[in-house]
Amino acid sequence: MASVRDLKKDIDLIMSMALSDCFYVMEYNSEVDEKAVYEIAGEIVQSHRELRLRAIHPDGKDNSKLVKQYYKKVVQDMLAAADAALEKLSAEVKKVAK
Repeated sequence: MASVRDLKKDIDLIMSMALSDCFYVMEYNSEVDEKAVYEIAGEIVQSHRELRLRAIHPDGKDNSKLVKQYYKKVVQDMLAAADAALEKLSAEVKKVAK
């Protein structure tokens, strides 16, 4: 990992892309359940907030190995949160697909 600043930018990018997919689906698919998509968007925003807070407050600041493991876990959780949100969004779109 290069820096905390880059990690925060990555979190912003990944989560904003997932969020924009939610709004894209609502804009171009009028049959999708908007309430469910808004719930998915809310989960994305909540995950974004939690990940940003975790990125600026690492555990074990004195031990570099612990810090490195901590940031690896943050990256894994970021990717898992984005993947889970996109899977839910995909399921909502499949419900109305013809």
